[in-house]
Amino acid sequence: MANNFLFLSLLALSCSLAMAYEPSPLQDICVADPTSSALVNGRACMDSKLVQADHFFFSGLHVPRNTSNKLGSVVSPVTVAQLPGLNTLGISLARIDYAPWGVVPPHVHPRATEILTVLEGALEVGFVTSNPENRLITKFLQMGDVFVFPVGLVHYQRNFGHGNAVSLSTLSSQNPGVITVANAVFGSNPSIPADLLAKAFQVDKNLVDYLQVTF
Repeated sequence: MANNFLFLSLLALSCSLAMAYEPSPLQDICVADPTSSALVNGRACMDSKLVQADHFFFSGLHVPRNTSNKLGSVVSPVTVAQLPGLNTLGISLARIDYAPWGVVPPHVHPRATEILTVLEGALEVGFVTSNPENRLITKFLQMGDVFVFPVGLVHYQRNFGHGNAVSLSTLSSQNPGVITVANAVFGSNPSIPADLLAKAFQVDKNLVDYLQVTF
């Protein structure tokens, strides 16, 4: 009896962990209703009688983006915000354009694992494991190569070629979220106390003041 109870407890725990992010949909479609103010874990469903093919359609991902910014990269997301038909389906994607030596700075997707495919050019990619190891796992990718960033881990991309680069990322959430490390730490609103950050990073407070102005 005790063994059966233990087995059932482990099974229940496994099921709860499997459902911890985005549960399977309970209907065929649940197109996001942008007019609803309902507060749910995801977007409220619009009336299925109003659903059209365009709710499942997105165009223009083949168009190159302008990468003339400080980072030299542009992310073009296709999440539930851009494609309402993704609601409850637990997937999304993004096109990323890189200028030569352009970077996508260290960031986290709190709700998704990311699988990246290089469509053009060459990329350096990497992620850092959690404390206490903080191990950097990095790889140089060529066109057609694929790399996975596990959910919740800090990761980055950089174009190490002399031409432009393009990648396509698929994410295991309709709304993966993005937390850019530098923006979150130095650009929070209101600001994290500068003396706290100076102690945390073991740097001079003047440097923290500069970074907080920058971000």
